[in-house]
Amino acid sequence: MGKDFYKILGLSKGASDDDIKKAYRKLALKYHPDKNKDPGAEEKFKEVAEAYEILCDPKKKEIFDTYGEEGLKANGGNSSGGGGGQQFFYSNVDPHQTFRMFFGGADPFAMFFGADGSNTGISVGDDDGLGGFGGFSNMGGVHFGHRGGPQMNGTRKKTQDPPIEHELFVSLEEIATGATKKMKISRKVLNSDNRSTRIEDKVLTIDIKPGWKQGTKITFPREGDQTPTTIPADIVFIIKDKPHPTFRRDGSDIIYTAKITLREALCGTIINVPTLDPSRVRKLQSNDIIKPTTEKRLTGDGLPNTKQPSIRGDIVVKFDIKFPDTISRDQRDMMAQILRN
Repeated sequence: MGKDFYKILGLSKGASDDDIKKAYRKLALKYHPDKNKDPGAEEKFKEVAEAYEILCDPKKKEIFDTYGEEGLKANGGNSSGGGGGQQFFYSNVDPHQTFRMFFGGADPFAMFFGADGSNTGISVGDDDGLGGFGGFSNMGGVHFGHRGGPQMNGTRKKTQDPPIEHELFVSLEEIATGATKKMKISRKVLNSDNRSTRIEDKVLTIDIKPGWKQGTKITFPREGDQTPTTIPADIVFIIKDKPHPTFRRDGSDIIYTAKITLREALCGTIINVPTLDPSRVRKLQSNDIIKPTTEKRLTGDGLPNTKQPSIRGDIVVKFDIKFPDTISRDQRDMMAQILRN
């Protein structure tokens, strides 16, 4: 049985955003390893961060509410069931980064103590897990707003930069079987002084799931440029179909246009239809008259269904009928005789 992120935060399913933030604030302060040296405190600190990162994100929360922890792993964060959601690596959550982003500071306890170790003037009750950190009662000056983050007098809470979106072109063959893409990004990273930055390269791994639709979004939370005053942007990759020389896509079906002559359209023909597997060809025999609007289906050689990859769409065969540029008078008279009824 997977983790119960609500239980980790001491909440019940359906808890509000404010409840989630309040619970995280309390437990993160209680189990922070800088202040809590009890065995297991550091692991609990990480679990609390994981739970918060899942439940504070509406799409992750929706997947967890429906499918549990295993749903997050299996889906890669796909809230639509078809890859339309995001790729969540909550197991790689940096609990200290989560803590800093939540409280808005590079030094997690800078808000609680001055440079000389003295109190800075904070009103925090025992419910916030600071009972063992010294006397913090009746120290007005800083309070936690109703959304959970710290709000300093005259200081604005950090806001997140807008998402950075990139198109990711994927071939139909990759959609048919699944694939792994590695995308290299360069971003600004804060140095230890929390002011200056350096350029750092990072490789993001994207696991393309069989059947993913065009428009599917894969999100890497907070992988954008770091600055002292903002939360890094999410990096978002949007799946786009790479143009294919033979097929075009229609949901789980793929469309193939067969070029035939007027004689073949009227008298019948056998067409060799390619598939996405280069070694596999389907034979289509037609003894009926083929009209410009005629369509034939070859079942099971399309793209996988996103929710049930074992079920595949069809190849839909359409026809491009080539008419002769000219015909002789005798040929015209003969066809008029044949087609007069």
